[in-house]
Amino acid sequence: MPGEWVDFKSVKAKISMETVLSHYDVRLRRVGVDQFRGKCPLPTHSSPRSNDSFSVSFTRNAWSCQSASCIAARSGRVGGNVFDFVAEMERCSIREAALRLDRSLAENLLPRAAPVKPAPHASENQPLSFTLRNIDHQHSYVISRGLSEQTARYFGVGYYDGNGFLRGRVVIPIHNQHGELVAYSGRAIDKTEPKYRLPAGFRKSHVLFNLHRAIQSRDYTLILVEGFFDTFKIHQAGHQNVAALMGSKLSDCQTGLIATYFNQVILMLDADEAGKAATTAAATALSPMIRVRIVELAPGSQPDQLASKEINELLT
Repeated sequence: MPGEWVDFKSVKAKISMETVLSHYDVRLRRVGVDQFRGKCPLPTHSSPRSNDSFSVSFTRNAWSCQSASCIAARSGRVGGNVFDFVAEMERCSIREAALRLDRSLAENLLPRAAPVKPAPHASENQPLSFTLRNIDHQHSYVISRGLSEQTARYFGVGYYDGNGFLRGRVVIPIHNQHGELVAYSGRAIDKTEPKYRLPAGFRKSHVLFNLHRAIQSRDYTLILVEGFFDTFKIHQAGHQNVAALMGSKLSDCQTGLIATYFNQVILMLDADEAGKAATTAAATALSPMIRVRIVELAPGSQPDQLASKEINELLT
């Protein structure tokens, strides 16, 4: 009925992507913490080579299809919410999709969504019960790496002269995607080995450095780099949506985290042999789920060696 009223917010709160997908008998497999993937069920899908292009985040109640046919049919839109999905499946308007869902709920044809539970922590790294104090954010090493005092204080980076195995190093706080402090890394300020020291038992493959801030930026594009100082310099250039692998290898867990929170990733890894190999591997892992853009640096260079102007030109 043209005049029938629908409360979009109320319907959306009562229905879940999981329920709607079950109704259409869409079967997906888990590929990350909160990322599921499989064959696209949309009637707009006609790409014969895109057999695994449909992905869903149940926490965000969102879906996407990376196939060219679906993107073209939807005027460049990659995904959407439950209303968008039903509208595409039924070939109707968003309003009509909401009305149909509301009627199905009223007639008990669809189960109501259970209260949303927080996504499980992606790591087994337990939050720390302490924070390090008396950190020197203006240490000569920090300044020599091109960080302003404001940047160093923002990230909590500085020289630590207290007790423990990080004494005499520049410490870097590491948080999980929920913003909980889970570890400190200690960077040697001379030629002492190892260059970076991490606590025993810490699993860096289950965390992306600075991911929690990138999520808070509400930018659905993530700039992915290798190291801590790459992150600092890119953030200092004005980009809050940056996170680091803390190495050159993208793990399955990190892949799931990226696909859960972002629609696009910009790979800005080091331009050495390891970085090039890592870029290829990361693009292969991420491209079936989200859009991937690769930023190519000058041979042998890395983001932390660039000035803010150079970083911004590359990211334009």
